[in-house]
Amino acid sequence: MSDFTNNFWPIFITTISLLGIFGCALLLWLTSKIKIVSANDDNTSGHVWDEDLREMNNPLPRWWVWMFILTIIFALFYLVAYPGLGTYAGKLGWTEVNQYEKEVAAANKALDPLYSKFEAMPIEELALNTEARAIGERLFMNNCSQCHGSDAKGSRGFPNLTDHDWLHGGSPEKIQETITGGRIGMMPPMAAAVGNAEDVKNVANYVLSLSGSMYDSGRAGLGKEKFVACAACHGPDGKGNQTIGAPNLTDNIWLHGAGEANIIKRINEGKINQMPAQAGRLTPAQIHVVAAYVWGMSNK
Repeated sequence: MSDFTNNFWPIFITTISLLGIFGCALLLWLTSKIKIVSANDDNTSGHVWDEDLREMNNPLPRWWVWMFILTIIFALFYLVAYPGLGTYAGKLGWTEVNQYEKEVAAANKALDPLYSKFEAMPIEELALNTEARAIGERLFMNNCSQCHGSDAKGSRGFPNLTDHDWLHGGSPEKIQETITGGRIGMMPPMAAAVGNAEDVKNVANYVLSLSGSMYDSGRAGLGKEKFVACAACHGPDGKGNQTIGAPNLTDNIWLHGAGEANIIKRINEGKINQMPAQAGRLTPAQIHVVAAYVWGMSNK
């Protein structure tokens, strides 16, 4: 990546841009000085195509020359005013980020009357509104489907939003809170706290037994005592803790993969998951509509 972050590329882009402009100016100047000497007295260059098409030896039309010159002047003024020469920002201070933010602000202002009507409605009521659901679906597709999928059923590492398994709570208020501020879920590596490799395997089998999955009963019995290291977050019964986002281990829903091997991997390595906050991307009214859409998918 260092090849794309050093000073070579800005200098290269600046050089190519200026050489292209000044090269065009030089070409125009040279062609204005060159006069083809015709061997004939009929003012032709001597080139003939298709037997009777002859190239005339006339200078470029003045209007064309002036258009070429104006184009070169415009290009130079443009590169002074706007970014186009490597890291040079331009005198006008224009950036694509600022332009995007202005367009988003204008669009949000135009939609304020519509969203203000939705913002006054409770999420449970809004989830039943056909117009709000359609808008919520579009917002979800544009901002959430990249991780949770277009059907909101998630994938490995990304929660399913259509069931009733919520890490931080599935109430309308909690969903809105999660969308607004994002979430960071962290499980630290627990192998050292559990014991040796055999203890880790025993705990993994005990965890499998909590959800009714296939497990080794002998190892599960031995792992129950060691599970105390995990109970601080997941609870002594393994049903999790939504206050800190600790998953329920008894429902047979596995965010990062089921089975002994995957559980052992999580105990050994831990895991950090992050959902980015949407407060900077969506307005409070838009978040309200998206929250209603998400809540409605799991409360049909």
